[in-house]
Amino acid sequence: MFFDLEIWISQAEDGETMKRILITGALGQIGSELTLKLRDIYGADQVIATDIKKNDSEAAQSGPFETLDVTDLNKMVTTAKKYEVDTIMHLAALLSATAEEVPVFAWNLNMGGLMNALETAREINAQFFAPSSIGAFGPSTPKDHTPQDTIMRPTTMYGVNKVAGELLSDYYFHKFGVDTRGLRFPGLISYATLPGGGTTDYAVEIYYDAIKKGKYTSYIGKGTFMDMMYMPDALNAIVDLMEADSSQLVHRNAFNVTAMSIDPEEIAASIIKYIPGFEISYHVDPNRQKIADSWPNSIDVTASKEEWGFKYAYDLDSMTKDMIEKLRKKL
Repeated sequence: MFFDLEIWISQAEDGETMKRILITGALGQIGSELTLKLRDIYGADQVIATDIKKNDSEAAQSGPFETLDVTDLNKMVTTAKKYEVDTIMHLAALLSATAEEVPVFAWNLNMGGLMNALETAREINAQFFAPSSIGAFGPSTPKDHTPQDTIMRPTTMYGVNKVAGELLSDYYFHKFGVDTRGLRFPGLISYATLPGGGTTDYAVEIYYDAIKKGKYTSYIGKGTFMDMMYMPDALNAIVDLMEADSSQLVHRNAFNVTAMSIDPEEIAASIIKYIPGFEISYHVDPNRQKIADSWPNSIDVTASKEEWGFKYAYDLDSMTKDMIEKLRKKL
């Protein structure tokens, strides 16, 4: 079920404690939109955005912002205590394609940052969220209708980080009682922010090029199916999971979520409905194609539906329509 703002307002008026949320990586692809959504729900002053450096984006300017390097545990703890936060959403990470270029740096940032965020949550007794990814799966994982619980032997540094992160979050729940929660995201498609080095970035780039050039050259090959999700659905899923009854969560961390399993040709066919004459061609990047080939074609979301009522609003065509409308205004 989607979060009910009216219920929350009523509870706040009755004197219940309002959330105070610290977001790391708040100026990234997910964070820049999640920050604004959470400020709309809980109030601008209740959501503290942090990132390695500040920019002039709405997420940085519309409420409290602190410069924070997530590898600095002391600064993270100090910042969390300064604002008396009760929830930490840890989004800072190096994404799949970029992580393969600098694997040692990726490990230090992704795992060191996560450990620091979990330690901060333990120190201040905060609720905790960290996203995982379909990158946590590997070539030996069942490709179709990939179960919630299955073999996970990824062949990328990013995937190794995500599997380790899922286990580490579970550990902090069982060992220290930290209320950890997480979603195993597919590729996320957004008009608001440019991609940041992920394997599924083509599914964002294609819309930009469709409007700017009327054509797109895909670095992912024909017939390569991967799970995708429109950002508004991803943001709703985060809020719904964090608002869910803790006693109903069996898995807690890394719930499978998705809205569609699509390949480049299907996205192109959807775009043509709104931009006649659009053309797609292919120049496959072997490195990113190898990563894509190691991921599932489609994942099963039964656990998310049963444990906290996951649902999505956008399919491919409704997403395409909205993307094109929003991007035409933006560009």
